[in-house]
Amino acid sequence: MGPRLKLFFPLILFAMLAITLFRGLSLDPSEMPSALIDQPFPPFSLPSVNTGKSLSQADIEGQVSLVNVWATWCVACRAEHPYLRQLAQSGIPLIGLNYKDQDADAQRWLEELGDPYRFNIADHDGTLGLDLGVYGAPETYLVDAAGVIRYRHVGVVNEGVWNTILQPLYQELIVHSGAQ
Repeated sequence: MGPRLKLFFPLILFAMLAITLFRGLSLDPSEMPSALIDQPFPPFSLPSVNTGKSLSQADIEGQVSLVNVWATWCVACRAEHPYLRQLAQSGIPLIGLNYKDQDADAQRWLEELGDPYRFNIADHDGTLGLDLGVYGAPETYLVDAAGVIRYRHVGVVNEGVWNTILQPLYQELIVHSGAQ
């Protein structure tokens, strides 16, 4: 390497690093696959937001359901919430995973906005979220009756997402599980 080229080496190295970081920051988390697809829901033992009763992955098994990661500090979760209530009213089983939140705040939110969830797991420290690979709230996992994660959606669940992505997968899992 010539003496003049050595002067530009730090600048070239910096440019390469900047390009690499920029490409990484421009990735859409919703396009990142989850390592847990087709894997059992991670084992956990956490309290219920409302009752404090201990919940585990066994509580998720038995029916095809959506596990929705939400928090009171999440603006997008507030936008998503009315549609989740519609899904619950139509009979879709929803399980809440209250992520890095306080029970009193979560309980107040559910009282004010309505509670679409069959139950809510309190993940105060985000340990279950970490095991799931949660990037942030909201995220929704489609879990089959055996407790296996079949799909992960990052972002708000709305009518478009439900109709084009989640409902067809949900219906397919219902048919395969033999449930009506």
